Amino acid sequence: MSGTAICLLRCDLRAHDNQVLHWAQSSADFVVPLYCFDPRHLLRTQRCGFPKTGPHRLRFLLESVKDLRETLKKKGSTLVVRKGKPEDVVRDLITQLGSVSAVAFHEEATQEELDVEQGLRQVCSQHGVKIQTFWGSTLYHRGDLPFRPIARLPDVYTHFRKAVESEAKVRPTLRMADQLKPLAPGVEEGCIPTMEDLGQKDPVTDPRTAFPCSGGETQALMRLQYYFWDTNLVASYKETRNGLVGMDYSTKFAPWLALGCISPRYIYEQIRKYEKERTANQSTYWVLFELLWRDYFRFVALKYGRRIFSLRGLQSKEVSWKKDLELFNCWKEGKTGVPFVDANMRELAATGFMSNRGRQNVASFLTKDLGLDWRMGAEWFEYLLVDYDVCSNYGNWLYSAGIGNDPRDNRKFNMIKQGLDYDGNGDYVRLWVPELQGIKGADIHTPWALNSAALAQAGVTLGETYPPPVVTAPEWSRHINQRPQGRNPHPRGRTGPAHPPAPHKDRGVDFYFSRKKDVR
Repeated sequence: MSGTAICLLRCDLRAHDNQVLHWAQSSADFVVPLYCFDPRHLLRTQRCGFPKTGPHRLRFLLESVKDLRETLKKKGSTLVVRKGKPEDVVRDLITQLGSVSAVAFHEEATQEELDVEQGLRQVCSQHGVKIQTFWGSTLYHRGDLPFRPIARLPDVYTHFRKAVESEAKVRPTLRMADQLKPLAPGVEEGCIPTMEDLGQKDPVTDPRTAFPCSGGETQALMRLQYYFWDTNLVASYKETRNGLVGMDYSTKFAPWLALGCISPRYIYEQIRKYEKERTANQSTYWVLFELLWRDYFRFVALKYGRRIFSLRGLQSKEVSWKKDLELFNCWKEGKTGVPFVDANMRELAATGFMSNRGRQNVASFLTKDLGLDWRMGAEWFEYLLVDYDVCSNYGNWLYSAGIGNDPRDNRKFNMIKQGLDYDGNGDYVRLWVPELQGIKGADIHTPWALNSAALAQAGVTLGETYPPPVVTAPEWSRHINQRPQGRNPHPRGRTGPAHPPAPHKDRGVDFYFSRKKDVR
């Protein structure tokens, strides 16, 4: 094929292992790598009206786009940047150039992205231009799954995992050219917009953040080099992944994976190389285990379509969800009166990041303790998370709400036990809830259980310097029986969980926020 190929890049902002660029390199005389800042990504969420793309993720995206342009320039090309709907921008380029022979892109899984793809097909059909699509967002290729059609995908992750690990293979990464075909004559690269151009203010970087990283392929590859080869942290990942403070308790790959700045297949190859050259253990496997969870949620989105956004979820389960805005505001602002929940929610608001352990807990608290519509939490995460990925976000929220891919009913996290287990001395809570710094040790997790003298000594006044809990669950009492007990200080008397507790085992993971019960 001759002529010009337009390579529309979306969540594949990398020069390595990029099948769209790889194909165009060998199929066209000129290549136009294109990124569009789609105004629809800056609209409001459907139910709560939050901006779909918040400041932390937008800054990370801008950094990623800038980094890819610099990388492509080193290879003799550049990244063309436009503001506008991709289907409109592509139509304009086809009209302007007159020599476009193909438009290529990686396919996505959810409805808004599929609607864009349909619009592109219509534009190309009208102009007699070929469409070339690829699947490149997952570790295992869609075409290699042992489940065909996708409707046969198991609804339980363990069944999926065992079948894929035994019957499918990960395709090798693509060898990319050192130099790329030139940009088509007459195409201006365009300016990369600023935060202000896109209607956002540049967020202040909080020094407490666990993710002080920049966007882009360069940073993603540097992070892998550091985490695998420079420090060997990957070899102890399974033991540290439930951490709460700092960069090194987990891989932190998720933000780069969400934008495609790093290929999951490249991570896989590096893991296998590390296992061969240094060590293979449960930690190195666990990184792959979690990449496979990420795959699974994407394939679940393909199977269920719009149902992943449905109130009743994948199971069409009838739950009396509440839409209490007062309770929801307490949750999202980190003012529930439950310190472990509040610390995590404040970290999210300040930095755009939260540990997987934290995500599990705040999601359980919203859905099971407060009984609020799970989609309110999902939209808040969509707005704030720097590593937001539509399939992982909604798949995990469905899971937490008990209406997704979870074979066990009424899974519920005990907020106090979780705080004591993973922040036993309260250092994480003190970092993010400074008004409780005067409370020593584990007592910081249950300030309402302290007597008035202990509170006064710590400089805490419930209802003034820190709120009483908006709800108390009966199972919490098991973990505060040996501490000074007083009357329930909550003036509105909200007590008890929204749903009955059930015993459970949980396993934290990286790459989003799942807590899956599975072992190798």
